[in-house]
Amino acid sequence: MSQRQVLQVFEQYQKSRTQFVQSIAELATRPQNIETLQNAGVMSLLRPLLLDVVPTIQQTAALALGRLANYNDDLAEAVVKGDILPQLVYSLAEQNRFYKKAAAFVLRAVAKHSPELAQAVVDCGALDALVISLEEFDPGVKEAAAWALGYIARHNGELSQAVVDAGAVPLLVLCVQEPEVALKRIAASSLSDIAKHSPELAQTVVDAGAIAHLAQMILNPDAKLKRQVFSALSQIAKHSVDLAEMVVEAEIFPAVLGCLKDPDEYVRKNVATLMREITKHTPELSQLIVNAGGVAAVIDYVGDCQGHVRLPGIMMLGYVAAHSENLAMAVIVSKGVPQLAICLAEEQEEHIKSATAWAFGQIGRHTPEHARVVAVSNVLPKLLALYMDTESSEDLQVKAKKALKSILQKCTYLPALEPLLHEAPSNILKHVVCQFSKVLPHDSKARRLFVTSGGLKKVQEIKAEPGTVLREYVSAINNCYPEEIVRYYSPGYSETLLERVDKYQPV
Repeated sequence: MSQRQVLQVFEQYQKSRTQFVQSIAELATRPQNIETLQNAGVMSLLRPLLLDVVPTIQQTAALALGRLANYNDDLAEAVVKGDILPQLVYSLAEQNRFYKKAAAFVLRAVAKHSPELAQAVVDCGALDALVISLEEFDPGVKEAAAWALGYIARHNGELSQAVVDAGAVPLLVLCVQEPEVALKRIAASSLSDIAKHSPELAQTVVDAGAIAHLAQMILNPDAKLKRQVFSALSQIAKHSVDLAEMVVEAEIFPAVLGCLKDPDEYVRKNVATLMREITKHTPELSQLIVNAGGVAAVIDYVGDCQGHVRLPGIMMLGYVAAHSENLAMAVIVSKGVPQLAICLAEEQEEHIKSATAWAFGQIGRHTPEHARVVAVSNVLPKLLALYMDTESSEDLQVKAKKALKSILQKCTYLPALEPLLHEAPSNILKHVVCQFSKVLPHDSKARRLFVTSGGLKKVQEIKAEPGTVLREYVSAINNCYPEEIVRYYSPGYSETLLERVDKYQPV
């Protein structure tokens, strides 16, 4: 066989390998092909091609493996069991930028599925290789490495700590400062994934100077970048008062409030989440947001969206109102109560109804004035209905009951309480009757109205056991009226009168 023929054989072999890996990589993009490829044992066929002498074959084999591993945890598990990871980690340090991107993609695709698979990636020494890749000149390699590190860190605190210990955080903060928007996005996302687990991890991100660089990007025109920036700031602020204060000190308010009207719903949601995480800590932080116009902006935001996007806004209003009667009044003055009433009526998901019920409780629990505003919005019968509905989740029933009790214990506006006399079960009824027993002795107009509206008659129908608190409240109400009036409205009194008619002998 001549030299030319030998070269032709090699050339043909190379073409076949190239064609094979390209076909597999292409087939792996379609979910309907995955099971067939898996059953055909494609993993074991791709593995030797990672060490191929031809760089493009190596890269395409890694790309195909990444696409397969990305699809489900079984295939990711097969990559781990096939001892492919050490090979990829070794290549991350040695190969060209195209291969490095593909190798980091495989590591990310394996790590994303579960803490166990992410731990397998860590155990094969991937962290050091990925952190070194963050220092590469090529932004695509940095991006692929940052993405893989974020997917490892997102699972739990231990994995996140391993990423920190490998020295990733300062380099991720440098990546945030790079000109490429895609790299900024992934680096911000990875910092968010690290910071979310504990105050200590968030502090590590802060100590690397992340807040200042993230704060500079809050008005960037790229929506996906803003999503990650607000997410990262939220994950830092949520842990403690000190961390929340550091976020606020970056002077992001009132500039961020404009982002509550951003066209991208996830930008809006993440801004509302950031505000929720800041306001929950202290009255001072809440007051700062109120002074910046944050409450009015969030109320508008809640009115402009629906479903899960509303939730952080609803909770933010609840947290602000919870701190003090002045802050709760700020929510009331900004027309927060009618907007929350609309949410309670419109929303179908129970966890959103629960949050709304809780927010009402925080607003109405401070003073009779606060409670009256909530009561006038006709929320009390709705809360009662949610509490009594057997279809409501346990959490919704608990939140509705707690909110009702908090509001009722302060509410002295009797017209709003009267409908509850006819519908409330005894454990709620005692709070309603208690309020009547407090107000009626001191208000003659209310006493008269209570009779003409049928309230006194309803109170006589309450079956209160002797010696109970409810019995005491009923007695206190009855003591506000002449004995014959009370008798007149007592059950069975009309029969007693008829008996007297029967027995009466005309002269």
